[in-house]
Amino acid sequence: MAKNKQKGKKQKNIFQVANKHLKHKNKAKPVTTTLKHINAVKNEKVESLNQIFTEVQRDCKSVSKSVAPEPKKQTQVVRVPPKESVNVDSAAQLFSQL
Repeated sequence: MAKNKQKGKKQKNIFQVANKHLKHKNKAKPVTTTLKHINAVKNEKVESLNQIFTEVQRDCKSVSKSVAPEPKKQTQVVRVPPKESVNVDSAAQLFSQL
């Protein structure tokens, strides 16, 4: 009896609403575009800060070179040799008592 009917398929509407808004499947989402804009702005700020810091670093290096402290003269300590000769036997005897 109803052999010509196909299962699962619905008939298309004959009458369609004129003002019906169809959703676009490939429409760009505003969140991703906003994030891309934020990332672009952040990258620009990071690049400008990097340039500023490299300039500051160069300035610090140049200032530190020009204001380098004068090298101190090393004073030589003159050691006076002991007047008495060292008695190794008495030193060994004192260590053995400990």
